[in-house]
Amino acid sequence: MTRPYFKLARLWVQSHNILMTEQLEDLFEFLRFPSVSTDSSHAEDVRACAGWLIEKLTQMGLETELHETAKHPIVTARSKHDPAKKTCLIYGHYDVQPVDPIELWDTPPFEPVLRDGRIWARGATDNKGQILAHILGVEAALKEDGELPVNIIFLIEGEEEIGSPNLVPFLQKYKEELACDVIAVSDTGMVAKGVPTMGYGLRGIACCEVTLKGPSGDMHSGVYGGAIANPATAIARLVASLHDFDGNIAIDGFYDDVRPLETWEREAWAKVPGSSDQDTLDITGSPATFGEPGYSSAERLWARPTAEVNGIGGGYQGEGSKTVLPAEAMAKFSFRLVPDQEPKDIAKKVQAHLQKHCPPGVTMEIEVGHDGKPYICDPHSENGKAGQVALEKAFGKAPVLIREGGSIPIIQDLKEILGVESLMMGLALPDCQIHAPNENYYVENFEGGIRLNRALLKELAK
Repeated sequence: MTRPYFKLARLWVQSHNILMTEQLEDLFEFLRFPSVSTDSSHAEDVRACAGWLIEKLTQMGLETELHETAKHPIVTARSKHDPAKKTCLIYGHYDVQPVDPIELWDTPPFEPVLRDGRIWARGATDNKGQILAHILGVEAALKEDGELPVNIIFLIEGEEEIGSPNLVPFLQKYKEELACDVIAVSDTGMVAKGVPTMGYGLRGIACCEVTLKGPSGDMHSGVYGGAIANPATAIARLVASLHDFDGNIAIDGFYDDVRPLETWEREAWAKVPGSSDQDTLDITGSPATFGEPGYSSAERLWARPTAEVNGIGGGYQGEGSKTVLPAEAMAKFSFRLVPDQEPKDIAKKVQAHLQKHCPPGVTMEIEVGHDGKPYICDPHSENGKAGQVALEKAFGKAPVLIREGGSIPIIQDLKEILGVESLMMGLALPDCQIHAPNENYYVENFEGGIRLNRALLKELAK
């Protein structure tokens, strides 16, 4: 029986002349797998999703392999190798974020819906829709031309959303088998609708969690308040110590290794659509911008480091009042890094700062979290220029060049282990709701991604 959303897809495709029905149905089927990598109850769903990829890539005539890891499988697929051709490795992931809070979804997250020109489902943009566009581009080329202009290797993991813990050992083990001339990645964003975007940098990251402990248990705030330290007050003071009043990061030595912006970058970014301070306010709904003085919102997001508190808590959280002096309080921190900052060095400086500014009367425990190095490449290299031409051919206008504010630590690992650069050609729009309820993906970007793949492979072959 044809599913109702497939009928809707056919009607939409026929009326807009956008996509072959089969391509859209492939995406819907891919999205139906609840491949949540962080939730052990979905382990079999993650594996089933990997199996679907293996079947799809095998049907295309590629040589496929399912690689077991300590957690979720890695999928590889490759075309028949021609030593006379360049080799392009296409990286992506098939795992997705959890769907909580489920009550905020307008439609079930793993039952894709086509509405208003968008596909609504968990993973629609991050990253199933983007990686499938590359897969379908290769499939179309094989069907129409019988061969590819370059050798292709697909590397698709199931652990990106949990930090890719098993991918680095895999890359080290199969370094020779994964040898390539360039890597293509569509797991980033476009600055605005219809504006093709080439990313040539990513911020790194370092995380930690701090717990401050005071009395052995919660105390009556009237009986003991004023005589002993309040961990909730102490954690607030500790968080506030990270910045000065103007927004500069107050950690000693934090900016020591920050690579300055190039003049051409500042000039180019000032012209990027959707990147003004007002655009930032429109997207975020914030009443005003705030951050390191002397930089625009785009410059702060793409090329300056940050210190953020991601969560803070302690004491009574229920309705009404409860006059308690909490026994402990906590805060979670993340630090976005830029070239040439090293995560391990920043982690040491952060710990030294926290210890120095820990208020009296409490003890402190610091748990170091995950980290990842920043990434940057030359967008004006031969491969970078090929990527820009491909983007222009796919979307009909010259691309803008940016660095991404987010972090994909594995991109730098790919560079260090395989020795090649990654072309980041994102298909996500600012309102695609990745990692949030009602994630969505524009159908026109799905189609554009298929065109992009075909154009990129031809340009790389030149």
